[in-house]
Amino acid sequence: MNTTHSERFAVGTQDLANLLFGRQNRNLKQIEQGLEVRIGSKGTEAHISGDKPHVRLAHELLQQLAGLLEEGYPLYPADINYAIRILSADSRASLKSIFLDTVFVSARKKVISPKSQAQKDYIDAIRQNDVVFGIGPAGTGKTYLAMAMAVAALMRKEIRRIVLVRPAVEAGERLGFLPGDLEDKVNPYLRPLYDALYDMLDFEKGRELIETGIIEVAPLAFMRGRTLNDAFVILDEAQNTTAEQMKMFLTRLGFNSRAVITGDTTQIDLPDARRSGLIHAHRVLHGVDGIHFTRFHDRDVVRHAIVQAIVQAYDRADREESDTDGGTEAPQ
Repeated sequence: MNTTHSERFAVGTQDLANLLFGRQNRNLKQIEQGLEVRIGSKGTEAHISGDKPHVRLAHELLQQLAGLLEEGYPLYPADINYAIRILSADSRASLKSIFLDTVFVSARKKVISPKSQAQKDYIDAIRQNDVVFGIGPAGTGKTYLAMAMAVAALMRKEIRRIVLVRPAVEAGERLGFLPGDLEDKVNPYLRPLYDALYDMLDFEKGRELIETGIIEVAPLAFMRGRTLNDAFVILDEAQNTTAEQMKMFLTRLGFNSRAVITGDTTQIDLPDARRSGLIHAHRVLHGVDGIHFTRFHDRDVVRHAIVQAIVQAYDRADREESDTDGGTEAPQ
């Protein structure tokens, strides 16, 4: 039978306690719900009670969140949820090493930093490797963080241009049936890349960089025959490339260039007869020096909390359908 365990947690000043506990103990209530403990507060002290493992985890969480606040980190409710998720997976993880790793500060002074251990590993991999694959479900920050790394590298003048690439339509990029000129045809497929870009740079600056060719947004088919030097290249939605297209893209890299390839292998739109270039690349390139694969999971989703629940629900449904169909699973 479980016995209730209790621990006391104290912070150094009332100001810090106010920030940590939140207005009307809002942060403590959020931690209570997330870790299934009870927390009361008085002055600069918090009293935690519940099952011993949960109490210990709550104590570690409060200690690390206090450390972030002491470093001037602005603590938001979403950060508490991310922190709970991180420490629940690994109680030895360092929130400072993750949350304080600033990738870029946007035009609106938004600090872009990792929000999960997988995101931290992904950022470190991009820093250390020429080619990085980010594979996982929607909402895990694969493309957004790659874009932030690219813009930061451009601002530091480590590269001369950014090239953002997407397969434009399923399988063969058949654009002819769409109305309008070429820009009208490809823009709907490239819109997510523009959205991420304009979230980091003000609209006028982003537009200027695109118009001068410093930032190029293009469908994958336009990469054939090119060599990209001094560039940061991002290939998004890579699960919808063929093996031939993936090889073509990867062989475009020139001197002082790096590439990040992102995709979700559960969202493949290619015809059944064609293999995904992303899955093929993982099999062929796994273990090659200078190439790194980062896997994201539903616990790494950093959008609205409902997105994580949606991803998990669809994963369950896929497994149930797989069992019903005799064990055939979608590629992972």
